[in-house]
Amino acid sequence: MLEQLNPVIILIIVALYFAALITVSYFTSKNSDDNEDFFIAGRQSPWYLVAFGMIGASLSGVTFISVPGWVEGNQFSYMQMVFGYLFGYAFIAFVLMPMYYKLQLTSIYTYLEKRFGPNSYKTGSTFFLISRTIGASFRLYLVAIVLQQFVMEPFGVPFPITVLGTILLIWVYTFKGGIKTIVWTDALQTLSMLVAVVMTIFFVGQKMEWGIGEMITMVSQSEYSQIFFFEDFANDGRHFIKRFLAGVFIAIVMTGLDQDMMQKNLSCRTLGDAQKNMVSFSIVLVFVNLLFLAMGALLFLYANSVGIEVPGKTDLLYPTIALQHLPPIAGIIFIIGLVAAAYSSADSALTSLTTSFCIDILGFEKKQAALSTPDEYGNTLPEQEVKSQMTELKKTRTLVHIGFSILLFFVIIIFWSINNDAVISQIFTVAGYTYGPLLGLYFFGFFTKQKIYDQWVVLVCVLAPILTGVIKWAMAKYVGYNFGFELLLLNGLLTFLGLFFISYYDDEEEEME
Repeated sequence: MLEQLNPVIILIIVALYFAALITVSYFTSKNSDDNEDFFIAGRQSPWYLVAFGMIGASLSGVTFISVPGWVEGNQFSYMQMVFGYLFGYAFIAFVLMPMYYKLQLTSIYTYLEKRFGPNSYKTGSTFFLISRTIGASFRLYLVAIVLQQFVMEPFGVPFPITVLGTILLIWVYTFKGGIKTIVWTDALQTLSMLVAVVMTIFFVGQKMEWGIGEMITMVSQSEYSQIFFFEDFANDGRHFIKRFLAGVFIAIVMTGLDQDMMQKNLSCRTLGDAQKNMVSFSIVLVFVNLLFLAMGALLFLYANSVGIEVPGKTDLLYPTIALQHLPPIAGIIFIIGLVAAAYSSADSALTSLTTSFCIDILGFEKKQAALSTPDEYGNTLPEQEVKSQMTELKKTRTLVHIGFSILLFFVIIIFWSINNDAVISQIFTVAGYTYGPLLGLYFFGFFTKQKIYDQWVVLVCVLAPILTGVIKWAMAKYVGYNFGFELLLLNGLLTFLGLFFISYYDDEEEEME
């Protein structure tokens, strides 16, 4: 089958696909002359385009491959988490977004400086940078190993070169336009990914001689279709309460407290547009995830029916069937869908990392504001000097963009050396540790009126994940309780409690109110 598919043909198709992305990038970045266009697209993005593109960015290459393979052993239990997402997205749309728009934020972590102080601001941003670097690297790693195994190995290309090419392509079409380009390329990539899933289902049904009604019946009656799990709360990570609550808070932290995802929303024209985007996106996402799980069940049913050996890593089931057991056109569509799914998440991740580092760590917004602020005598800098310094900031932004590209490369190579578990499970486990402090910081800011001793925030946010790991180990060893994705809630709670212990009431501010 691979001989029929021909890796040369695949490379040509992928090259044409990227030519399309670069073409989109060219037209969308033609008038992108400043950092505001790169960071938030001048707040002119159409909400419906953002909503559609966010589907691909939320799903990523991990969902594209891992969720179908995850059906074995987990059935459709992932939908319990997806239902939790709905409540999390509602919180984002009607609690977080009004605050972000009211403060006119470019980086959402600026809120922490306004609420608590500079140490909290830097700490929150740093945890995001760590979290998103790890998450983006996991996603690109998964795509790279599939491309390596099924496409690049026949040419004798080493894995590091595959990774390098993967990252270089992202840099090429995002380095100038930033989020202004990504809003459009994400929409194209979401469309490509969904077409790949629908066409895969079509080809599997064709092979099995099943129509749509028969496929629905076979999936719903299969061993894979159970959605709700209510037994063995202590030991079963699939239990409804665990999955649902994890879904609520994972949505909040990995979308609402994530610069990557919120940067697209902040590029919308108005708060109302951003809220329409979030509500419509969250509803569509339920059906899209259900479609992925249904495809996973069909792949297992097909493999069992024709005697295909399921790979040891179920992540590879979808690529194995698409590239080796379906018509060549299905394999080509799969490759395009995989690349689209991965890049729709990774490209925005690279841009958001650049944005957060430039604004939160290097202080771009403050430097730009200072250029137009009169001194004590009412004098402002000459126009030529302002232009010169703005040009220097753009150069710095480009260097940061390159720097994060290099960092992603090395992190992926490290994962390649040590990875041995299902990728999607690892991502949410890591998120439980690195996003937990963000959850605690923001919730303490929203739901209390206390100030905190800002100099102690770093200690609290470092100790909370460590203590979370210790509690997880102790509960499993001595109580028999195994934490699942709800680890995020524990971490956030410990951060919240730590902040409470370093908090105080500002009596003067209360009197002014």
